[in-house]
Amino acid sequence: MKITDYIIKDIDPLDEQLLLGDAQELFTQTTYSHVPILREDVYVGCLNENDVHCLDAKEVIADNNHMFEVFFVRTDTNWLNVLEAFAQNNANLMPVLDEDTAAYLGYYELADVMTYFNSTPFLSESGSIIVIEHGIYDYSFSEISQIVESNDGKVLGAFISQIKNEVAQISIKIGSDTSFNTILQAFRRYGYVVVSQHQEDAFIKDLRERSQYLDKYLNI
Repeated sequence: MKITDYIIKDIDPLDEQLLLGDAQELFTQTTYSHVPILREDVYVGCLNENDVHCLDAKEVIADNNHMFEVFFVRTDTNWLNVLEAFAQNNANLMPVLDEDTAAYLGYYELADVMTYFNSTPFLSESGSIIVIEHGIYDYSFSEISQIVESNDGKVLGAFISQIKNEVAQISIKIGSDTSFNTILQAFRRYGYVVVSQHQEDAFIKDLRERSQYLDKYLNI
């Protein structure tokens, strides 16, 4: 299934010559954060629900075009970039324009794009998530893949889940048919810090046993 199969047209975009009251009424009937606005059938931006309810319902939408938020994706936009556009614009509705003519075609709903994301191997295939940390100038995805694959693992997906104080946190999903302990130890040898905890982690087990032994020794 292609991401463009999720384009829907349940609500019509509003012409900017309509009243703000029309937009307010539309928002009361939906759970959308934004509504697309057209000028002579050309997409010109979106109105934010929070802004609309603060305005006079009798005003013309066009008279408030300074409040238009201009964001959209095209039919050839990768689904991951679509998801990024949702996050960057704090929206749950994303206008979709034709890649050639820029004509308004409809919109994506955030829930539908998340459903598409859930169908990808990163989430649908069985496996485990390993979270590691390294300096932002010291890690590389090619090295990460090499570490996993050289230890008979299979990378199903990886992304930067956090960057803080020049340290990158990388989340990796690895297929279940592998020895996670071997991979965990390999990451440590390459200077990566393993943030996630795993039952298979012999290093953590050894530290726990040493700690328990030390506690027992100190309590003698």
